[in-house]
Amino acid sequence: MQEPEWQGLSHEEARRRLAAQGPNSLPQSQRRMAALLLHTVREPMFLLLLGAAALYLALGDWQEGAALLVMAALTIGLALFQEGRTERALQALRDLSSPRALVLREGRVLRIAGSEVVEGDLLLLAEGDRVAADALLLQATGLRVDESQLTGESMAVSKCPAGATLAPAAPGGDGMPFVWSGSLVLQGDGLARVSATGPRTELGKIGSSLQAVGSELSPMQRDASRMTRLMALAGVVVSLLAVVLYGLQGGGWLAAVLAGIALSMSLLPAEFPVIMTVFLAIGAWRLARVQVLTRRLPSIEALGSITVL
Repeated sequence: MQEPEWQGLSHEEARRRLAAQGPNSLPQSQRRMAALLLHTVREPMFLLLLGAAALYLALGDWQEGAALLVMAALTIGLALFQEGRTERALQALRDLSSPRALVLREGRVLRIAGSEVVEGDLLLLAEGDRVAADALLLQATGLRVDESQLTGESMAVSKCPAGATLAPAAPGGDGMPFVWSGSLVLQGDGLARVSATGPRTELGKIGSSLQAVGSELSPMQRDASRMTRLMALAGVVVSLLAVVLYGLQGGGWLAAVLAGIALSMSLLPAEFPVIMTVFLAIGAWRLARVQVLTRRLPSIEALGSITVL
């Protein structure tokens, strides 16, 4: 497909450009464990555990105090473990979004990681390839590309080689000589020179703009948060009432405080968000069983058998 004059970059030049431009990967927000720890230690249940442990240790009850400290450590450990699993899952998705690329360097065809593609590289495109970076077509034979990831248009568009110097264009449209990072080659083959990598690609610009978009709670999340606050307030009031009644009856104010903390730990709805998540997961699983998203129209009987919790 390539002509003799197409040699591509040298290995030394590619390394120099990679060091100067950075890897060809999408921008990503870094999750910080320190922020997760701060969020965990500010939870009411965690503060109650630490308070009860401190009281038991001050009273000399090392066994009870140590048990509560172990529970606090388990709370932090589970939070960090879940965060680590989430981060590994996101990293796996990032690896899928950074495909391997077939490039021409020093006249040789090489398959490299998508993150190592640099501006000026010559990309060899074939049917089934995921385009690793924005590029200008130099040669093409019956090339058709799916750009729905960028445009939302499900129909593939045809591509033709650049006959002259053209101004950069937006994704979409037939007969254009540009291919874009993240698009999928459905038919034909081609040779393209990389014009942008990483956050400078059209896909990278979308990722950068999404990072600036703030997220807001859904109506169900707001209702669940409001209910949790009301239940927590009721639990605190009941616990304070129990402390006062226990102390006035002569049971000792220190013992009354310990009893109030224990009652608060049993009444605060710490598991309510988890329960809501599990119920939604069960509902999604039941919808998936009847193939709501993979069939054109589920039967009335199938829909009638769904009970979303």
